[in-house]
Amino acid sequence: MDLFDVLSLIGGLALFLFGMNLMGQALEKRAGSKLKTILASITSNPFKGFLLGFVVTAVIQSSSATTVMVVGFVNSGIMTLRQAIGIIMGANLGTSMTSWIISLTGIQGDSLFIQLLKPTSFVPVLALVGIILYMFQKSAKRKDTGMIFLGFAVLMFGMEAMSGAVAGLKDVPEFTQILVVFSNPVIGVLVGAVLTAIIQSSSASVGILQALSTTGSVTYATAIPIIMGQNIGTCITAMLSSIGTSKNAKRTAVVHLCFNIIGTIVILPVYYIVSWLLQDPLGDMTASPFGIAILHTVFNLLCVILLMPFSKQLEKLSYILVKDGKKSEEMQLLDERLLATPSVAIGRCKEVTVAMARTAVESIKESVVLLGEYTEKSAMQVREMESEVDVYEDKLGSYLVKLSAHDMSEADSAEANKLLHVIGDFERISDHAINVVNSAEEIHDKKLEFSGQAKKELSVLVNAVMEILDLALASFEKDDLDSAVMVEPLEQVVDHLRDTLKKQHIRRLRKQECTIELGFVLTDLLTNLERVSDHCSNIAACILEMDRDEMDVHEYLRGVKDGETKEYNDYFDYFKVKYSLDA
Repeated sequence: MDLFDVLSLIGGLALFLFGMNLMGQALEKRAGSKLKTILASITSNPFKGFLLGFVVTAVIQSSSATTVMVVGFVNSGIMTLRQAIGIIMGANLGTSMTSWIISLTGIQGDSLFIQLLKPTSFVPVLALVGIILYMFQKSAKRKDTGMIFLGFAVLMFGMEAMSGAVAGLKDVPEFTQILVVFSNPVIGVLVGAVLTAIIQSSSASVGILQALSTTGSVTYATAIPIIMGQNIGTCITAMLSSIGTSKNAKRTAVVHLCFNIIGTIVILPVYYIVSWLLQDPLGDMTASPFGIAILHTVFNLLCVILLMPFSKQLEKLSYILVKDGKKSEEMQLLDERLLATPSVAIGRCKEVTVAMARTAVESIKESVVLLGEYTEKSAMQVREMESEVDVYEDKLGSYLVKLSAHDMSEADSAEANKLLHVIGDFERISDHAINVVNSAEEIHDKKLEFSGQAKKELSVLVNAVMEILDLALASFEKDDLDSAVMVEPLEQVVDHLRDTLKKQHIRRLRKQECTIELGFVLTDLLTNLERVSDHCSNIAACILEMDRDEMDVHEYLRGVKDGETKEYNDYFDYFKVKYSLDA
């Protein structure tokens, strides 16, 4: 093996790692919405969790990515530690899918069918199809499909380059001697663990082992401990990811490590004892890429069978190794580890925004109650809710900006854009709640009281605003277009009520049935309530525009008002009657 072979090996490894990363990212984007659906089925049942982890890892082709994602989920409070354990077990088995794909390079045979299965036969075709889809198709999904094909092609070309570069090693006695040393169980496990920890991918390190096996110098006695070590080494990514997280997130990473270490400690000695008793010749047989894929799968499957019944004990062990601190920990709303999986991060952002929206709507509803029954405790609660909404907006805004820098699918990008628009409106709604509280406080402190007629008129406006809040929240939370189209007609009715109440106040003022001081308070209330309805209108318009793949909210609102569609007129007439001051 000369210098040029070494350069070919380095280049092949680079292409292999790049292709694997490219294919994994494209698969993740292509399966974005399905991935969110799968993750929504999170369950405390270990077996269902195992299936979930297996499917997700098989899709994104990386157990490291899955476990890092799980650490993020636990850290954000989306998932419990017990739920995470089953998923981690499934991820370990799911990563073996890559080794089966790579094993195609070792297929031998002269028949036409066997020749067609060889990567050298079909990979160039996949590369051609991939580049056509990526360069000449406008559909984002087709481009992602093209990127999957290109990533796979690059991966396989890298694998072929590595195999070709190491082919000469079969004639190097020193290489064979080194491999004999690796057949020592302890050294083999350490080598596999260190190599995988360096490149942070068990799939890639297994691929390297499969490439070396094509030389014919790698025996199963050498491969078995290395494969077990590779499973331990892949835990480094989750361990690094857990730095600075909550205790339970750290325990999740520890469970991943313990799972692989215990599996190796139990299964490796058992294998050698059985081999010695049966005089199993497997250890001296030459390993093939296909055989390594089988070993990798069997080892992970045995680990699952062995340890799944002891999930609770693994959880208890993690509590022993990572003890609770004296101080309580603050749950992270949005974990940056999820940014690596944009479709999942977007789903989490939507959940947090819904929580923000509910808090904002609740704050305005509570503030209106204070106009009739003011208490310091209730006023403080509204102010606390407003502060909470401010925190939501700050964290969501920063997180979505970071997320926008990642490569996202068209649907995820549109969802991020929508969330960026609506969080500002929900935050402003809570600001108006504070203004209403201030007005209620002034009424209470100065012992002011509206006339009976003013109270009646104001209650009509308040009821209309409460309904528009519910409609806007439902339209956002459930993507309910039926609720969204009702918001703008009701907003126009709220505008009409505001103007009417102002005129009624001036009329009472002239008759000396009201004071100027009450007039200032009433004007502030009318302004704040009307502006709340404006923000509800913006939210609903955003939902409707996103459904039409457009984003000019103000242009949409102008179009609705100018066009005066039958649907708009029908709802306007309905709400005008429902919230009539004469009723």
